[in-house]
Amino acid sequence: MPAKTPVIHHHPAHQPSARPPLLFVHGGYSNAALWGVRFIPYFQDLGYDCYALELSGHGSHPADRTHLDDFGLDDYVADLAAAVAGLPAAPVLIGHSMGSLVSQRFLERGTARAVAFLAPVPPTGTGGTVSRFALTMPDFFAELPNAVNGTASEKTMRTMARVYFSPSMAPEESIQYLPLIQPESEKAVAEMLTAPFRIARGRARIPALVMGGSADQVFPASLLFFTAASWNARTQIIDGAGHMLMLDPQWPDAAGKIQEWLESLDRGGFLTAEARVIGDKILFS
Repeated sequence: MPAKTPVIHHHPAHQPSARPPLLFVHGGYSNAALWGVRFIPYFQDLGYDCYALELSGHGSHPADRTHLDDFGLDDYVADLAAAVAGLPAAPVLIGHSMGSLVSQRFLERGTARAVAFLAPVPPTGTGGTVSRFALTMPDFFAELPNAVNGTASEKTMRTMARVYFSPSMAPEESIQYLPLIQPESEKAVAEMLTAPFRIARGRARIPALVMGGSADQVFPASLLFFTAASWNARTQIIDGAGHMLMLDPQWPDAAGKIQEWLESLDRGGFLTAEARVIGDKILFS
């Protein structure tokens, strides 16, 4: 079971504004700290209150680490639901990779002002990625345990850099991000493999953005279409970026495109609409 009160890191806006809060949801094999390197300071400067959710067993949950493999995607969804309920206003969700999948499942019953899916797990699940890596990058599976357990070698870092980061990032630069990598729940990993066999319960009718990098080795940009189609979402491809859009050298382009999208929603009234609670749904008008 997830912690009753999820860990949420609050990063207040540098200047108060009427803009809705941003709630960031990290992906697998990582933790909430990855948002604080580039993205959160960027959006704080724009007047957004920023919150970064720590999923159960990750980052600031050292007591849960021994039970990490007991947590599944439903537990992570419960974390997100509790986080949203505890915010002062309905947020804009920004999920990355597995965090995008967690956000999608939360939005089957809950809602938010809007949602951005960064490098999302595709509706086809992660099976295609596993098969492709087995054929083209077999070293990845041998080096991943070293990366997450703190026993990385030069070969480990070069392998991880090739998989997760833009080709324009020097492998030695990725060393600074090693503390952001951690083990992932085997249960959650298995559930992402079987994602195509799960029947969705529907989804919130809110604005959505789907973003990915043209050089993403984990979920190629060609797969973004499938997520965007199911959400009637705008698609944005960041040229030259890899899987870690918020850390790659192209991060200013990614953050800028999210800013432009948020501003377009603001002009359309989506971010200033009044919220009405009906049953367990939050509707905006």
